Amino acid sequence: MAKKEDTNRLVEVTTPSKTRKKVKGYLKKDLNAFKEVILAKCEEIIEQLQNLKDQMMDPTTGQYVNENSPYSLHMAEQGTDAMEREKLYLWAQRENKFLGYLEDALQRIDNGTYGICVASFDDAEPHLVPKERLMAVPHTQLCVACKEKQDKKRR
Repeated sequence: MAKKEDTNRLVEVTTPSKTRKKVKGYLKKDLNAFKEVILAKCEEIIEQLQNLKDQMMDPTTGQYVNENSPYSLHMAEQGTDAMEREKLYLWAQRENKFLGYLEDALQRIDNGTYGICVASFDDAEPHLVPKERLMAVPHTQLCVACKEKQDKKRR
């Protein structure tokens, strides 16, 4: 009979109550697989941010397009242009925030704490976030049960 491989290893974490304890975390090979997914997402976001930046630039002058753009001669066009610029800035801000979350996830991979549910650090046995969830939402810090509890509290 084949020996079942242990999919976890012990990692030392600091709990929110500032105590240190050993908990089960993912193996290095799993962390490397998650890291590849996160790095691919980072590249995708950086590419999207560059596209947004290109859309915000006037191709003839290389300057950011502003409300004094010579292309908008009518007030309605100026309003539409202003709204489109605002959407681009908000989208870029959203992408930058997501990039920050992914960078935080990479830091947790380096620490070895990636995939450990932060809401359960103080529990006797902290939860591991399932691999499927980490692949779908690589920046998550909560298992599904804790995320659902958090969402119920917000309502």
